[in-house]
Amino acid sequence: MPLVGFHASHEQLPPSALLDAVVQAEQAGFEAAMCSDHWAPWSVRQGQSGYAWSWLGAALQATSFTLGVVTAPGQRYHPAIAAQKIATLGEMFPNRFWAALGSGERMNEHITGDAWPDKDTRDRRLAESIEVIRRLLAGEEVDQDGLVPVHQARLWTRPDTPPALLAAAVSPETAVETAGWADGVITVDQDRAALRDFMQAYREAGGRGPICVQVHLSWAPNDEQAVAIAHDQWRQSLVPAHEAWELEQPEDFDRRTADATPERVATTLLATSDARRHLDALLELAGTGVDRIYLHHVGQEQRGFIDAFAEHVLPELKAVGR
Repeated sequence: MPLVGFHASHEQLPPSALLDAVVQAEQAGFEAAMCSDHWAPWSVRQGQSGYAWSWLGAALQATSFTLGVVTAPGQRYHPAIAAQKIATLGEMFPNRFWAALGSGERMNEHITGDAWPDKDTRDRRLAESIEVIRRLLAGEEVDQDGLVPVHQARLWTRPDTPPALLAAAVSPETAVETAGWADGVITVDQDRAALRDFMQAYREAGGRGPICVQVHLSWAPNDEQAVAIAHDQWRQSLVPAHEAWELEQPEDFDRRTADATPERVATTLLATSDARRHLDALLELAGTGVDRIYLHHVGQEQRGFIDAFAEHVLPELKAVGR
């Protein structure tokens, strides 16, 4: 069975509450954790967005977890600064930290005041950034022109083993494009046929390392509450990825999804109080052969979800095939 981890949502909880949650998650039987690196939440209702990199140091110290972050070098972060952050956590917590790199979203990157590039330019910028990061982590001095210029940069503090750099991808096309450089790939849960196509594309293109899946779900003591939580907190799931990349503010997402009904939002994720249904869905996902599953309960209260899954989901999920 795959490793089962906990997703810490900086967009929904203050970092202090997230730290408490990740400690509780380890005590409850989760095996790892991850988070995303946002400047702003998806919705005004979510209302938070702490700095992931400060939190990661605290969370790695407070747990024995491996922890990862989905981040976008190139605009908000110069790749040399990204490499320094990655190297520092890698030196402090050997073999426990990874970063998944993507091309970014306007909502998080517009704050620099630089123009938001088209997708082709963003992809080329990401490729340049990854090369810079890898060379710096390898101990090279980097001096280059390009979409992201670098002038005589080198890392003075490096880990003995560089942290894994995963690709953040959704489509089979992106899986193929990233397979050459990635140490693994992370995607979001999707239709099983589509997920298998994604996995096959990544592996056939030479992709190595773990295939990780982030699962958004909603749990509550009754179904009505579970659906209401999803509708309040996670309706941006209705916005297609290609459009979500281009929206600038949380208010833009709120306007875009203002007419979303609870029933429609509930079609994008499993929202139920029935732990057995959650377990069955996760067992089906595990059956595809993925290596890691990170669970994200989309509510702002995490304790009930962690306790319920510790009792009714994690033991059975981890017991199958072991």
